[in-house]
Parts: sequence; C-alpha cells; structure tokens
Amino acid sequence: MTKNYLKKEKKIFHKIAGKLNARIGLESVNIEIKDQYFNMREKIEPVMHIVDIAEEAMNELGIKPLIKAIRGGTDGSQLSYKGLPCPNIFAGGHNFHGRYEYVPVESMQKAVDVIVKIAELTAKKYR
Repeated sequence: MTKNYLKKEKKIFHKIAGKLNARIGLESVNIEIKDQYFNMREKIEPVMHIVDIAEEAMNELGIKPLIKAIRGGTDGSQLSYKGLPCPNIFAGGHNFHGRYEYVPVESMQKAVDVIVKIAELTAKKYR
C-alpha cells in the first residue's frame, strides 16, 4: 500500500470517529494511529540491482528464486525505511507465526551459501 492510500484510510477512520462522537454527543471515540508496517517496494525499486544480485546468487547455487512483493513488518522493512535498502532474501522456514514454526538446518546452510555468494558477486561487480 502506498502512503497516499494509507493517508486516505486514516482520514476515513477519523471521520467515522467524528460521526460517532456527534451521534453519541460525547468525545468517547478517540483514534490513535501509529505507522509501523510499510511495504518496502518504494525503497527497493530504485536499487533493484541488489535484488538482481541476490537472484543471480541463488541461480548460481541452484536455488529457484521466487521474487514477490511482501508487506512490511519485517526487519528489512524497518531498515529500508531508515535508509538502508534491505530486501528480504528468504527465511527458509515453514509454518510461520504458528506453534509449529521451524527452519530446517539445510535451509540455514543455504541461507549462508546465498549470503556468501552475494558477497562474492558484489566484490566482482564493484571492484
């Protein structure tokens, strides 16, 4: 979601609160909205070469990349909005946010392999 879309949504909530307060005759409905989850797309698109390098690294390691947009809430989103574009590469986990969430050791090793390959490719490209 874009920030403009979210601004419109926030205005709608405030408008509804105002209507409810007018109907009730009291200031009993208060709205407090805190931004915390952002779609990092707008921060990553200008530097898509970092995603391209990750994709190249995965391909070289025989890992089929699945590139898709995700919403924020992740460390990558928070870092991106603080000025360090940081796409999520992959987690390798299963059953996220549930009591049976896990990450196989093999996935962790592949994550290490991908990070090392990204460093190697980056060193070659930006010498």
